[in-house]
Amino acid sequence: MKNLFKNIGPGALVAAAFIGPGTVTVCTIAGVNFGYALLWAMLLSIFATIILQEMAARLGVVSQLGLSEIIRSQITHPILKIIALVLIISAIIIGNTAYEAGNINGGALGLETLFGFKSVEFLYFNFNFYALLIGFIAFVALYAGTYRTIERFLVFLVALMSVAFISTAVITKPNLSELLSGLFTPTLEKKSLLAVIGLIGTTVVPYNLFLHASLAKAKWNSVKDVKYARRDTIFAVVLGGVVSMSIIISAAEIPMTDISNASDLALSLEPIFGAYAKYFLSIGLFAAGITSAITAPLAAAYVASGCLGWSSNLTSMRFRLVWMCVLGLGVLSSSLGFKAISIIKFAQVANGLLLPIIAIFLLWVMNNSKVLKENVNTTFQNSLGVGIIIVTVVLGIKGILSVLDIV
Repeated sequence: MKNLFKNIGPGALVAAAFIGPGTVTVCTIAGVNFGYALLWAMLLSIFATIILQEMAARLGVVSQLGLSEIIRSQITHPILKIIALVLIISAIIIGNTAYEAGNINGGALGLETLFGFKSVEFLYFNFNFYALLIGFIAFVALYAGTYRTIERFLVFLVALMSVAFISTAVITKPNLSELLSGLFTPTLEKKSLLAVIGLIGTTVVPYNLFLHASLAKAKWNSVKDVKYARRDTIFAVVLGGVVSMSIIISAAEIPMTDISNASDLALSLEPIFGAYAKYFLSIGLFAAGITSAITAPLAAAYVASGCLGWSSNLTSMRFRLVWMCVLGLGVLSSSLGFKAISIIKFAQVANGLLLPIIAIFLLWVMNNSKVLKENVNTTFQNSLGVGIIIVTVVLGIKGILSVLDIV
């Protein structure tokens, strides 16, 4: 048991990254609008995430390089290399900056549901107090400068978030037969298509592949540790998937009302299931916001360092400047209530393009014996990877078209 907990870390940080306020909101809306019917989409997302994240973790442990570093070294054609690096930097760094405001805002919503809105006035501006508080906590966690400190803090928050959301689902007393039907009987209608894309898109995200490879090489440095990385990945992603399903289940149990985010869900649960449900859900939303508020700047810093050939040491000044910029802009946007819709749309389009491209490159490099030696993919792993790539290409195209209001 001691050895099990010793080797838990990077996977939990990946789970912390994909269970952000965006995921909470998408799961909430899916549950309210479609009940248990889309649980199968989350099950599919968990499966795809495990396959891709295991590859990223194995790559980091064996090669002792981050994914962006490998892309920079393995793509030799200068024009293709520039295109790849520009696309990655645009999608991950600019995208994470745009999403950071949403992460911080989501965490602040959880606190507002519990304690009411509080603001701070400074130089004719009213700043959201909770957004500033979450930004400060994220800054302290990142500036601590050691992987172990960040890992332990985020593992604690993931545990807190898991208990909060799973407890909320249990309190709602779901219908077990309907739950199992939604989980194992896939149904897809035109009206639920965007919800399915949203559920898969918020779980299988490109920046987590970069984050996981970098975290895995920081955690482990021997090929013998690949088995620990694999166990860590499976455990954490499955736990994250259960948390996401718990949100869908909680939302499915309330009457059809005008609900647009998890804060609305928390308030709607109170008169039906008592105040405890509201408290559990609000705490979970706060934890989801703060974990993503830490991992998004961290991932951006790893990507920038790898693409530009900088040191990825957490105490490096360049590394710190990247995450400080992402975090600072996120705090400023969130605390002032600024909504960068056009930037977020750009980030969604860029990520829609990036995910299948990165998945294809990841599959290619996972068959490169010069990089991975005997740890290359098996035929079965390659088959699964190809299937996931096909799905990500279709979802990427549909997601881009929906953002551009073409469909």
